[in-house]
Amino acid sequence: MGKHSRSNVDADSTAAAPRAAGYVPATSAVAYASSVQADRSAAGGNGGGGRSRRDDRGEKPRRRGRGRRVLSTIFLVVGIALLAVAGYLYFHAQSEYSHQRQNNQKLEKIANVKTDKSTGAPTIDFAALEAVNNDIVGWIDVEGTTINFPVYQGKNNTQYLRHSATGEYSIGGRVFMDCQNTKPGMVDAQTLIYGHHLNDGQMFAPLDDLKKQANFDKITTVWYVDRNNKAYEMEPLLLYIIKSDYDDDLRTFNFASTDEFHTYLNKMLAKASAKRSDAAQIIQGTSHVMTLVTCNYDFGHGRAVLLCVPKSEAAAATGQSSGSSS
Repeated sequence: MGKHSRSNVDADSTAAAPRAAGYVPATSAVAYASSVQADRSAAGGNGGGGRSRRDDRGEKPRRRGRGRRVLSTIFLVVGIALLAVAGYLYFHAQSEYSHQRQNNQKLEKIANVKTDKSTGAPTIDFAALEAVNNDIVGWIDVEGTTINFPVYQGKNNTQYLRHSATGEYSIGGRVFMDCQNTKPGMVDAQTLIYGHHLNDGQMFAPLDDLKKQANFDKITTVWYVDRNNKAYEMEPLLLYIIKSDYDDDLRTFNFASTDEFHTYLNKMLAKASAKRSDAAQIIQGTSHVMTLVTCNYDFGHGRAVLLCVPKSEAAAATGQSSGSSS
């Protein structure tokens, strides 16, 4: 009875042992280790949230890398687009300039331009030019430059800004006389003739170069031949720059008196960037000027204005002889 009782106690003690603090039965230890290992694997082996922290550290660089690639792609596409647009604009401009040059050459061929051996004046077939466009009023030739063009006069001063002699669009338009001047030119005290300043040097672009005194001094003769074949041999008097696209004084064609005309010319002389050394003296004997106008880009969108006087008037004013015709 007692033995049986002790056996029961031992069994109870043995059964109670596994429940002692810190003790894990062998079979339970395997399960526990497996459980801990699974927890660690799930947690990234570095306690709860270990993988989450690594993901935070690793995810941001990947996002930044993707952002940089997207921006690089955008910049590349924009750069290619800008190059394409620039290329198109360049080749389009060259095509327009080529078309303008061809128009000029056609008109020069139609005019059958030659030189009168006795006077040096250009001779023009105005009948042929009239057959193309009856707005023809004359021909302008600035010796020593590429300026050698027919001159037209429209109903307004925009008609020939961007139109050819036959009416098509043309980037350089045509050289034209102010619509308020009296045909065929050199009738009013001041005759105004306009021409574009194209970037490739066509039309009236060479005029802008004359703002430098050294270039101005190289030009000694300007011919204007009206549609009646009357030739005016002139020379540059002065050139000044208008810093805007308009000058209220410029479009003055006739004056109340000779003194008023000379006052006007002296006002232009005071603004000159290049001039004849004896310009003030010549002005006192001048009764006509032909004024050539083109664009100047030194101060934005301005104007270069060249005033020319008949050589016969300049010679008379300075007391010199002149073999020129007018």
